[in-house]
Amino acid sequence: MNIILKFLIGVIALLHFYFLWLEMFAWTTKGRKVFKKFPPDMFEPTKSMAANQGLYNGFLASGLSWTFFISDQKWANNVALFFLGCVAIAGIYGAISVSKKIFYIQALPALVAILLILI
Repeated sequence: MNIILKFLIGVIALLHFYFLWLEMFAWTTKGRKVFKKFPPDMFEPTKSMAANQGLYNGFLASGLSWTFFISDQKWANNVALFFLGCVAIAGIYGAISVSKKIFYIQALPALVAILLILI
């Protein structure tokens, strides 16, 4: 169970590091290919807003990555629960406000990881 949990947390962290890169550094290039429904003329004007979102995703990824360096398992779980909770809430909000797909990409993996920690 512990290996599965660590793997899932690692995947979620990597996903959020990817979001950081995409939103902070590739918004006007790769972002156009990923967010096909977003109006093409809006990428440049929203570049700084996307970078801000990317920064927050980087904080989430860093917090999840931090759990791998905490030797006390109880504290590692507490830190993971906090950051996974943040990811889940952001994913649920994104699913409600932007696209249902966000729930499956962001919130569901975090909720599964939370469940694995709690059982």
